Amino acid sequence: MTSLAPLEPLHLRVVWLPDDAVRDVYVDGDRITFDPVPGARTVATGGFALPGLVDAHCHIGIRRGAAPIESLDEARALARLDRDAGVLAIRDAGSPYPYPELVGEDGLPRLVRAGHHIAASRRYLRGIGLECEPDEVVGALARQAKLGDGWVKLVGDWIDRSRGDLAPSFEPEVLTAAIRAAQAEGAKVAVHTFSEEAAACVVAAGADSIEHGTGLDPDLLDRMAAQRTALVPTMINIETFDDIAAGADVKFPRYADHMRRLKQGFPEVVRGAWEAGVPVYLGTDAGGGIDHGLAAEEMSLLHEKAGIPAADVVAAASWRSREWLGLPADLGDVVVYDRDPRADLAAAREPALIILRGRIISRP
Repeated sequence: MTSLAPLEPLHLRVVWLPDDAVRDVYVDGDRITFDPVPGARTVATGGFALPGLVDAHCHIGIRRGAAPIESLDEARALARLDRDAGVLAIRDAGSPYPYPELVGEDGLPRLVRAGHHIAASRRYLRGIGLECEPDEVVGALARQAKLGDGWVKLVGDWIDRSRGDLAPSFEPEVLTAAIRAAQAEGAKVAVHTFSEEAAACVVAAGADSIEHGTGLDPDLLDRMAAQRTALVPTMINIETFDDIAAGADVKFPRYADHMRRLKQGFPEVVRGAWEAGVPVYLGTDAGGGIDHGLAAEEMSLLHEKAGIPAADVVAAASWRSREWLGLPADLGDVVVYDRDPRADLAAAREPALIILRGRIISRP
């Protein structure tokens, strides 16, 4: 890889959105400080800045078409698409291709990896999940807990062709045991759920985050809020449910109808979760069927369809997500926008300046 020039200290005078105040921000190496740094070069004298967006459900290990990547360079290229859209931290919610070498690499978003998806045998996207029988899943998830960066990914449900509809991947006692085994290894557990049945089970089991969550019953939301189970709704992914249903109409009409109903009711689910105090974070599910670099579009859906106030969307897409993932608040990451994204979320599509790990990545 090409060696990078030494870092120089940088100075920005901007509205710093976590504080909602005009501040002099200094980037000194891979660190932000509000104390003056001698010799810092001024790189921004206006605009609105935040410590980068976070895509909390992203797959840089999966290429378009739901196939595993084949090289680290492919993962780098996908990560850079997100970075150039202002995403400076990614929770990769499962990858069939391991890439611990990319954690901490200059020029790439900060990565929090969830290891390899754990799924039921013959009940997931072919080649993407580590497919397990019921007696294997507890051990498999515990092993993945040692291979990621503090997270694991469990596929909680998928279509059951014998039933012709969504169904939990495993019996409730297996899902519960697997979640608790991973947590005993020190990992947090992200669980994919679409169906009502699986959502109820994994919330009761104490999952750390629900991915998608289309089948969440309103009666579950107070419990999620109390135990701080997060929701990463990936609304841009749920927008594809009509296409999925159309492809299933002939062979699996019950499943197709179910997917359409889940999509129709989902904005209300997300709004209800936010109103109940459930932590809601931005995730696009990029990789497979969703392109990378669409964080701003997901932000718009959270506001326009789910009705979450724009200021809360911005916070959930940036500093609150970074805190949730355990990223220190003083890391040297900054994205500057010419106008306030809280007043116009479309501004998030047009970063004016990106600083990652203390280094300028792009500017007009």
